[in-house]
This record gives sequence, structure tokens and C-alpha cells, in this order.
Amino acid sequence: MTPASSKILFGTAGVPHSSSGQSTVSGIETIHKLGLDCLEIMFVKGIKMGHDTAQKVRQKASELGVSVSAHAPYYINLNSPERGIRLASQEQLLNSARLAALCGAKNIIFHAGYYGMFTPEKTFDIIGHSLKEIVSILRSERNFITLRVETMGKRSQFGSLEEVLFLCRDIEGVLPCLDFSHMLAREGVANSYLHFHRTLKKLERKLGRAAVKNIHIHVSGIHYGAKGELKHLNFQESSFRYDDWIQALRDAEAEGTVICESPNLETDALMLKNLYESYSIKTV
Repeated sequence: MTPASSKILFGTAGVPHSSSGQSTVSGIETIHKLGLDCLEIMFVKGIKMGHDTAQKVRQKASELGVSVSAHAPYYINLNSPERGIRLASQEQLLNSARLAALCGAKNIIFHAGYYGMFTPEKTFDIIGHSLKEIVSILRSERNFITLRVETMGKRSQFGSLEEVLFLCRDIEGVLPCLDFSHMLAREGVANSYLHFHRTLKKLERKLGRAAVKNIHIHVSGIHYGAKGELKHLNFQESSFRYDDWIQALRDAEAEGTVICESPNLETDALMLKNLYESYSIKTV
């Protein structure tokens, strides 16, 4: 087997469980000690980090060579029927992007919203309009962070693979966060080497080779039902075929970031990294 390059970074969604403290700085130190590569800062329950702390995060990440990204609050809904909620969601995403940039992150991940009372087509238009405004504001502030819209696991949520790719094609400054576990939960079938390979080829067709060379991925074990995602699982407790997924990722020669969202965080993240490094590229 040929050794893998370090073009894919592996890390955790939030502070590893084995960290001696629960701060992001402590989490970055633990990521480095474990031999992992990156950490996603979780603003998911609200933006509570101060600017001084953000500067410390940036300094520590730079010092240890740990890449950081950030995840905006879960409660963002750019398609709410209530104008006040839409505007508040825009502000939450803007503030998340501002703080993430202070932390040294180049990517801010977010959930775009729910269909609710609107058709998928109308939802696409509303969310697209909001994101164009958000990108415009950030660029006027000289903030060049990339907004990463996530593929979602519940069928009530905006975020099928096709919706995400078309949205990213339409708006400069927006790229996908491909959550392969969510895609499996949403569709119920996307769980083979062929499916994973086709997803990566579709990414390349829609957004170009550069998108494959700058990929951002979420992955975990997943439990799902008729309406989609129910909860995240550790890989060993799930039917998710992570070995086929790793092989597809290697064969596509993808580069970028993989964030593990399994409940055991660093245990599965390290397993994925070790597996990735043991695989060689095969002919499709």
C-alpha cells in the first residue's frame, strides 16, 4: 500500500472528550497531542466566545499547526415565514462568520433552514437572496471567509445534495459542507462505494475540480428513519460504510477537511485518519 499524503485533515466537531479542559484552546492542544489535524469550533448553541478568546484561539492554532473551522448556531432559519426570525438568522450567521474569522477559520458551516410552508423552489430563492446579502456584507468588511451550507439529514430541511450544489454554483463565496451521513439518512440508499464516488464526481461536475481540492466534510455513524436523521452514532454501531467512503475519497484525490461528529469524537476521527493513511488509490 502506498502511504497517503496529508492533503486530507482529520479532526473533531468541538473539543475532544480527552481534553483536560473544555475551552477551545485546550481542545486545540489536545488535537495536536492526539496527532489529529483540525477542530471545528461549535457555536451551535449560541455565540458566546469573546474577541480576546478568539485571538488566543487563533494564536494557539497557528502555533501548533491545527486548522480551525466553525459551525454557526443550529437555530438559524433563513426561510422562516417570520421576517424577524429571518433577519435575526442573517445576523447570527454574520456574527458567526466575523468571530470565526477572528479565530483564524477560513470556513463557517451552517444549516440554511426548513421548507416549512414554502415549496422547495421558493425556499431556494429565499435562502439564496439572504446569502447573497450576507456575502455582500462580509466582503464589504474585507472578511473573505467561505460560507459552507451543509447537506441535511431530515427531509423537512433545505439541504439535499442537488439543492446545495445549485446554491453554491449560483453564489460566489458559498461552498458545500458535504455531510455524507446526512445524505444517507435523507435518501436511505447512499451507502456504497459507488454512491460516494458519484457524489464526489457530481461535486466536480457542478462546481469544478477546485471544489474537490477544497472539500469540507462532516461524517459519523447515523441512525435514521422514514423522515431522515434521528441521531448520530459511533461508526461501530452504525451501518455507514466508512471503509468504502474512505476509498472513494482517496480515489477522487480529494483535499480538504474531514470533521468527525460521532459521539466518541476523537476515537472515530483517529480511526478514520489511520484508515485513510492505510489505503492506496485503486482504478475505478
